[in-house]
Amino acid sequence: MARTPAQTILAIETRGPGLYEFTDRAEGFVAQAGIETGLLTLFVRHTSCSLLIQENADPDVRVDLDAFFRRLVPSADDPAMAYLVHRNEGPDDMPAHIKAALTPVSLSIPVMNGRLALGTWQGIYLFEHRQRPHRREVVLHLAG
Repeated sequence: MARTPAQTILAIETRGPGLYEFTDRAEGFVAQAGIETGLLTLFVRHTSCSLLIQENADPDVRVDLDAFFRRLVPSADDPAMAYLVHRNEGPDDMPAHIKAALTPVSLSIPVMNGRLALGTWQGIYLFEHRQRPHRREVVLHLAG
């Protein structure tokens, strides 16, 4: 017998660019739902941040990923970005949209034996691309 899908929205407060882990909150949602086998879908409801599954053991990984994307897509104030037209919300606005276009805004994670089937060092992150703090929303949908 199929169970009714479970849904929730997580609010994630950011303090500026970087990776914000919320694996524990996703795991808690799955545990509370009581679904043994299924699929958790995560979707971020914004266009200037994204979602990642990434290593959660060494914090240097998060630092290096953030530095790489800053170098790949610099601020609109950088002369290399002079071609950008969309600057309504400041020099980090369009670069944030570009970074979000290069990284996923949704993830799917299998659920096995009532737990997320993540690897030993994998964690779930919101990747904030804007300079100022934001309140981000991530929709979690669990179907069994």
